[in-house]
Order: sequence, then structure tokens, then C-alpha cells
Amino acid sequence: MRLQKGRYHEVTVYSEDPAGQARAFYQQGARRLHLIDLDGARTGQPHNLEAIGAILKAAPLAVQVGGGIRNRDAARRWFDAGVARVVLGTSAIKDPELVAELCASRPDGVIVAVDARAGQVAVEGWLEDSGRSDMELALQADRWGAAAILFTAIERDGTSEGPDIDATRRLQQGVRATVIASGGIGTLDHIRALAAGGVRSAVCGRALYNGAFTLGEAREAAR
Repeated sequence: MRLQKGRYHEVTVYSEDPAGQARAFYQQGARRLHLIDLDGARTGQPHNLEAIGAILKAAPLAVQVGGGIRNRDAARRWFDAGVARVVLGTSAIKDPELVAELCASRPDGVIVAVDARAGQVAVEGWLEDSGRSDMELALQADRWGAAAILFTAIERDGTSEGPDIDATRRLQQGVRATVIASGGIGTLDHIRALAAGGVRSAVCGRALYNGAFTLGEAREAAR
């Protein structure tokens, strides 16, 4: 399922079989899968453990999971389950020592989420403003040694209207880590524009589910 602009009352369900969907993506050429535990993001505690466990068993994908990972035990639980990377957002603001420690102990296992509205980072499942700028958090994550920075322009998420290319490019130019563009990708031209701007990676969701383009077409556009 997907939210629109981070609104929990605007949810679209695309499949009742997450494991089957993961298997289909793998058969189409996917090798990495991005998952967000929406219930966990809102409550601060991991949910959907059974569904994500089934996904991990369904196909040999490198899975990254975010949502509700706000302590060491939660992160460890996902790593022990077989997740390649965990995505930390709220913790990066509210418990930076935890995130710095995890980045040091898992140098390729931590992604810091920079979720922003109008350049300001939102936390607690995008429900609370942090008072920090997107660049400020991205630079801090880079100093910690995060494997990647997941940048989401919340106002564009789930809209297919296009990512915030200028903001994503600005972040990528400011840090060494790979910035992953997220939110608003709806056409192949959006992917081409990100690539032309020097952005190295992107998350595609709604556009694939809606049939705007195929995974193969997206990969070709990214080249």
C-alpha cells in the first residue's frame, strides 16, 4: 500500500500478497527492495513482521526496511531476520547517538531518511516537524558514515507529479553518501532528469503499480 503526501487517511492498497509482489519484482529484474512499515512509522514500534518475513523468504532480494526502528533492539531484529539495510528517520533527530553507533557498527547497513516538507525535516511518521533542515540532517548523516541518505519530498510523495529534482541534486552535491530520491516519480522522464542531475539512485513505487512504466524501462532510463 502507499500513502499520498504522507497522509494516513489517503491509502491505496495495490496487493494483498506482498510476498508474491516481491517475487514478481525479482522476476522482472529487481535486486533491491525498499519497504516501509507504515504502521511502525506511525506508532514507533515495528509491525508487519510476518508479512516482511514472508517477503524475505520469497525472493533473494537485498531488502531495506524503515518505519518504527527507534532503538537497537528493533534494528537488530531486522538484521537478524535477514534485512540488508535499515532506514532510520525519527531516530536520527531524537537519538543521534544510536544512529551514529549503528552506522559505525554496520557501515553498509544503515540508511538515514531525510523526509522534508519545504526543506524542513518531519519525524514520527511525518506527523511532527523537527525544526531541522534537510541539508543539516544530510550532512550529519554523512559524517556518521551512513550507507545512503533517503530523501523524500513529502508533498510530492505518491503524487506522480515528479520528484524535487533541484533539492535532491543539491543534497547529492553536498554529501559523499549516495542520495536516494523518493517521492513523486511518475514518468521515465523524471528518472532521466534525476540521472542527468547526478542523482545515483531512486525509489519507484506507485508508478510501477499503476503501470506508468515497467521496471526494465525504469532501469534503462536510469542509465
